[in-house]
Amino acid sequence: MSNPIITGYGDNLTVNNIRLGDLSPSDHENIEKEKGGQNYKPLEDVVVSHVKDSSTLICRKPSKNDVDAYIEEELIDGLCCYSAVNQGQLNKDIVDAVVHHLKNEKLPTVPRSIRHKYMSAFLLAATSITGMDKVVPKVSGVESWELTFKLCRRWGYQIKQIPENECIIVGAKGNFHGRTLAAVSMSDDPDSRDEFGPFVPGIELVPYNDIESLENLFKEKGDRIAAFSVEPIQGEAGVIVPDENYWPQVEKLCKKYNILLAMDEVQTGFGRTGANFAYELFGVKPDIIGCGKAAGGGILPVSFVAGKKEIIDTLTPGSEGSTFGGYPLASVVGVYAIKTLVDLKLAENARVRGDQLMNHFNDIKNEFPDKIKETRGKGLLTAFEMFDETHLDGHKVSVELLNHGVYAKETHHSTVRIAPALTISAEQIDSMAAKLREVIKSL
Repeated sequence: MSNPIITGYGDNLTVNNIRLGDLSPSDHENIEKEKGGQNYKPLEDVVVSHVKDSSTLICRKPSKNDVDAYIEEELIDGLCCYSAVNQGQLNKDIVDAVVHHLKNEKLPTVPRSIRHKYMSAFLLAATSITGMDKVVPKVSGVESWELTFKLCRRWGYQIKQIPENECIIVGAKGNFHGRTLAAVSMSDDPDSRDEFGPFVPGIELVPYNDIESLENLFKEKGDRIAAFSVEPIQGEAGVIVPDENYWPQVEKLCKKYNILLAMDEVQTGFGRTGANFAYELFGVKPDIIGCGKAAGGGILPVSFVAGKKEIIDTLTPGSEGSTFGGYPLASVVGVYAIKTLVDLKLAENARVRGDQLMNHFNDIKNEFPDKIKETRGKGLLTAFEMFDETHLDGHKVSVELLNHGVYAKETHHSTVRIAPALTISAEQIDSMAAKLREVIKSL
């Protein structure tokens, strides 16, 4: 163990005589493999350097000669950090708010044991945009889901009067709520669960978009069920959009059996699906929602839980906390992330550009019906699923798209998600689709 020697900024940032600007993509990969945990498998031979505009990354790739360590090329961002940058990279309003706050207001961090004035602004903005009674600020997206899980349990005991330690939270098969122990306890993905048990009890799963299975479980165990905790559209599962009448039927069932409808809007919120929150697309209103990702505008991690008063009011001092949940700078970022969502009409742009992208998807599907099995999406949360054939590999498509200047990522082998910034232009959508067509044609 020794103290590291650190100097410089940007490409001149040097740690123990290793300068960032001298590293090739393979050098970065080797350092990650030697010094980091292997819980991600990034695309090879590409390192993001900086951004050109709200939807374009500048990336370093291996040089074609033996002189340079790398070359830099443009890359249309078709993933948007899994919907964390809906407002576009380096959104000017959010960046200006951060700079002004740090330079002039001079209040980066204080603990929740003392009030700061920016919390009021955040709570006013967040309750307004969600239409909920109360908000609890958190940091990461999974923290917001974890808190909804806890709140639903506490509501179950205090308000519904479920017997102690008998509370059940129902989830949907194929879900993805994050990687905490409670989240993976609700997962049915073997990669998320293998050798992490024993798991949190009191969780039961039903098939997604299956109202009969849900009703049967409610009939059998409804007196001990506190909540149905679920994504309005399943993202990680491959952008699975339920039937149009599914959510109204679920809402009706929940009210009948006095069960909370808890929605995970971490990926689907903040305009992503063509509405401020995805539940609005189906004409329902959940009792409690968890938000994250774009709640921080791609600048800081910001999340929150918004819900009805009777649910949030089950919290008491000491029962829940977060050192950085709602700290001053995060509160300012959260406010301006909401302001940008509203001022730039990002939900509307997601709807229009999403329709444009889906039309391209369907054209490609019609041209290559032996390759594309299905296209799915709402707004700019979209995906296409290929047939399960060896040559139709989602990772290969992602790599080939990268070679054509588009960043996207596969899920479940044969499905590729496209979810760009909500600020993306019509020209960029057309360009991205044209490159996708070239890649599909080449398979």
